[in-house]
Amino acid sequence: MAGFAGITTEQDSGPQAAGTMAATATRLTKLYGEGNTQVVALDAVDIGFEAGKLTAIMGPSGSGKSTLLHCVAGLDSVTDGEVRVGDTLISDLSDQELTLLRRDRMGFIFQAFNLVPNLTAEENILLPLLLGGREPDPEWQKRVIDSLGLDERLHHRPDELSGGQQQRVAVARALMSRPAIIYADEPTGNLDTNSGQEVLGFLRRAVDDWGQTVVMVTHDPGAASHADLVVFLRDGQLVGRLEKPTPDLVLDRIRALEA
Repeated sequence: MAGFAGITTEQDSGPQAAGTMAATATRLTKLYGEGNTQVVALDAVDIGFEAGKLTAIMGPSGSGKSTLLHCVAGLDSVTDGEVRVGDTLISDLSDQELTLLRRDRMGFIFQAFNLVPNLTAEENILLPLLLGGREPDPEWQKRVIDSLGLDERLHHRPDELSGGQQQRVAVARALMSRPAIIYADEPTGNLDTNSGQEVLGFLRRAVDDWGQTVVMVTHDPGAASHADLVVFLRDGQLVGRLEKPTPDLVLDRIRALEA
């Protein structure tokens, strides 16, 4: 696996200073349906995601993990409450303003990779920048691509890449604009064990070496153990947190929530 070793520099302090919140949600409520069929997906959740840290979101099936991520990322509307990225209140932005905010200040990694099939790996990596009319920083581009071991795969299309390589492309795309925050929804869900560990290692090093902020939804205690902090949801409510997680500690918490 290609590493990030030896590439940290003084200017690599990340988009925001450590100790600040990259994103926050206040009394975040999300309802689906109406009347007797109404479902409370999120119930007045208060949460903050610290800059320069990797936070994992866990909980039983149906607990609201992905809904929370989608709401704080502006991918889904909120029923009530406030969501901020830095100082920007995103829950009141128009669709166009949200699109621009996501493009310029957020990175996304999904289980399904979400690569454009007729573009090369390099074109997929640069797509958010090009859509925004921004030129990539050649030095930063080289560092990201080299660190992810993609330099020999840049001219391949997604169907010519393995699942692990496709997810590396998605990680590079998320990193390319040096966003304020990267949201990862089950980023290892479609990968074998080795490829999944590689992707988690890249995300961990992006936080440690480049000061990036990552919020990751996962059901895997092993994946969650790469985080600085794990937060737990049950029935749409925040019910616990775990610092310095290990797979066994995370698994014990999940079993307790499912009991």
